Amino acid sequence: MSKKVKSLIEKEISSRLGDIEAIAVVNPRGINAVANNQMRRRLREKKLRMTVVKNTLVTRAIGQSKLKGFEKLLSGPSAVVYGKGVGISAIARAILEEKKAIEALELRGAFFDGEIYEGEKGVQTASKLPTREEAIGLIAAAVASVGRKLAAAVASPAIRIAGSVKAIEERVKEKAGAAEAPAAQQ
Repeated sequence: MSKKVKSLIEKEISSRLGDIEAIAVVNPRGINAVANNQMRRRLREKKLRMTVVKNTLVTRAIGQSKLKGFEKLLSGPSAVVYGKGVGISAIARAILEEKKAIEALELRGAFFDGEIYEGEKGVQTASKLPTREEAIGLIAAAVASVGRKLAAAVASPAIRIAGSVKAIEERVKEKAGAAEAPAAQQ
């Protein structure tokens, strides 16, 4: 392959992976063309793409991007699975589903935020991480929980005071009613 062609391929890979924060690496060897196309179609439905890459070219293409460090997963024939705006857990879940459908698919690992999840066990670990939406929901619930506890703590003394005032008021009415009853008898 000439240097010009390699340069063009590097630019293409760089443009595809430039904004990507999470990526998974699989070994496409042993998968026939029909299964490969079906897998790519299912991944596309989940807004994911699979690209077979030359290890040295992808390593040079990512340079100092957010994916720096994932090249440790590259050895032998490699295909990267990625998606714009898709988190690591969604990618990991998708390739685990593909592994169930295609036994020959070898999962090399996943990479997110400078951390490598190596092998099939690593991909399973990554699949259990919350998605971006789930994480936002968990944070919102935690913040709302603190707000509820604060409101209850502030309202609790006021409720006690109101209850005490009402009890005193009822006692006063009872005493006034009891004092009026003997006066009415005379």
